[in-house]
Amino acid sequence: MGIYEIMKEKNIVLPPAPAKGGLYTQCMPFGEKLVYISGCGSDLEGDAVHGKLGKELTIEQGQQCAKNAVLNLLSVVDANVGLENVKKCIKILVFVGSDPDFYDQPKVANGGSQVLVDLFGEAPSRSAVGMVSLPGNQPVEIEGIFELK
Repeated sequence: MGIYEIMKEKNIVLPPAPAKGGLYTQCMPFGEKLVYISGCGSDLEGDAVHGKLGKELTIEQGQQCAKNAVLNLLSVVDANVGLENVKKCIKILVFVGSDPDFYDQPKVANGGSQVLVDLFGEAPSRSAVGMVSLPGNQPVEIEGIFELK
């Protein structure tokens, strides 16, 4: 089954690819069949949540933000190389805007990882780290490396 059929079956809808927030390249090919996707925030059109985990936001809200960030990440992949050309996600780095006493960044990151498991059948390698602040006071930003077919 192709990626777009899996998305339809799992009711996964990609938003429009987010605009760049600065002077950088959103999708950079490297190696033989790899692409690096710059960090994407968790704001979706009409669905913006702001604040820090452990202060204004719960783990469940953070998981939804991580899911949204992965959807933005995938929309950049689709716009640049086409999801049908992706074999799997190799790695994601999840930045979580966190209160200093919040220690559940990996639980937040699971919201984004689950989307990738649903699409590609396996979880990528991953790091999840707490940050004092993220651009626009978004709770989550995720970057990734994808292997092409």
